Amino acid sequence: MLQKALRRGRADLALNAAATLLRDAPDRLWRRLGGIAFEDVGLGSLPTVGLTVAALTGKRFRAAIGGDWAVASVVVKALAEAPKSRATDDLFMALETLPGLADTRRALAAETNPRLRLIALTTPNLHSRALATVFLSGTDRPGGKLPVRRGEVALAFDLLDELGTAPTTLAICREGYRKTGEALPPLLALLALENGLRAGTTDDPLPPEVMIGGVPGWALDMFTREGKLALSRLAATQAGVAEFARAMLSPGQRVGFLGQVLFRVEGGLLTRRVGGDLSDRLHAQLMFETLGVDPEAAVQALDLMRHDLPLLNRIRASVMKEARDA
Repeated sequence: MLQKALRRGRADLALNAAATLLRDAPDRLWRRLGGIAFEDVGLGSLPTVGLTVAALTGKRFRAAIGGDWAVASVVVKALAEAPKSRATDDLFMALETLPGLADTRRALAAETNPRLRLIALTTPNLHSRALATVFLSGTDRPGGKLPVRRGEVALAFDLLDELGTAPTTLAICREGYRKTGEALPPLLALLALENGLRAGTTDDPLPPEVMIGGVPGWALDMFTREGKLALSRLAATQAGVAEFARAMLSPGQRVGFLGQVLFRVEGGLLTRRVGGDLSDRLHAQLMFETLGVDPEAAVQALDLMRHDLPLLNRIRASVMKEARDA
């Protein structure tokens, strides 16, 4: 709920979620806030990313400026209100899953560090430059989809410096990587070189919000136990999106596919989205080219999921009632 509330600018729900995490799992709260800053705000507001990274300095630092909750509440409100861009995460998901990059992924994973640096400095192709940067920083993280490769983080950030990333942006991303260990900070530094954002923001079209068991339905996605169970039950119905999944995919792929489609029509939506030519292209690529089906079929799947959201919410309500009764 924390991350999706921040995407939607819902500071009220995000503050409730943050307070719960601070009480029950404080390390998880700070780690997640760092991830959200790079995933969902990114190029939309680099000062907000910098503020969040500063808050990750440590408990002693936070105590000196008011304490954990004082800092967390300021950061949560700032993330909720900030202009947002998911371009960095859209790019990373393309690097992991875009079918046309399969050969490039394999080839670059086998290259030496000097060769990766040279490729990143000379190629005009953004995806190849981004892959070279990610492999140079290392892909030996739990749960990663890219070929595993040990990297040298210092070399990756030296490369970004050579490419011309602004010093303040580079410092924010370097510290963000040190605190989160995720691949997005180097990619944000890389995308910051593009300078292609438009003035103004727009809100993504949000489906009607339905409260289920005290939480919004959109919080019950494939990354929650209840949300995944609801998707598995949806997959067994005669709903249009379930029929589509049965026709296109093997049984073991269907729930994950439905979860990815759901992310694109509900979970990944933003208020105050900042666009631009490159950002828009990366977003369209995520929407239509990374689902494992052809783009026309992806459009159909997204439309079917939008149509079937009311049914999914009824299934979610049933799952949550069972959980309460148990």
